[in-house]
Amino acid sequence: MEFSREDTAALLAVASREELVGVADACLADGVTPRVLRAPEVGCVATQVVEPVAGERFLLGDVLAVQAEVELAGGRGWSMRLGDDRAAVLAAAICDAEVQAGRPRADDVLALCARVAAREAATADDEWALLAPTVVEFEELT
Repeated sequence: MEFSREDTAALLAVASREELVGVADACLADGVTPRVLRAPEVGCVATQVVEPVAGERFLLGDVLAVQAEVELAGGRGWSMRLGDDRAAVLAAAICDAEVQAGRPRADDVLALCARVAAREAATADDEWALLAPTVVEFEELT
C-alpha cells in the first residue's frame, strides 16, 4: 500500500503509543542517533470544522497537541499528535524520519501505517453500522 507523506503523518498521529515506541526502538536498534531539531512541545491548536449543510467553516475550539521534529541519517521527520504524550510524538517523528531517509526499517513503519489505516477504516465502518438505522430517507413527490 502506498502512502503519501500526509497519509503517513496522519496515521502515525493516531497510532498507539506502544506501537510507535516499538517501531521507533527498532529503527534506532542499528545504533543511529537521532538529532532532535524541535523537542516535543505542547500547545493548543485551533480546530476548524465545516458545517455540513451550508458548507461554512467555523472554529470549534482549541485542542491540546504536541509536536516534535528530528533528523535521522539525513531524513527529517515530523509529527503532531493530540494530547501531551511527548514520548509518542518523538517516536512518531523518528518513524517519519526513517521513511524519509529510506532506511532499513521504513517498511516496518509503512506496515504500521497499514495496520492503523485498516483499524481506522473498521472503526468508521462500525460507527456507520450503528448510525444506519437512524437514517431518514425522504421520498420525492412528483
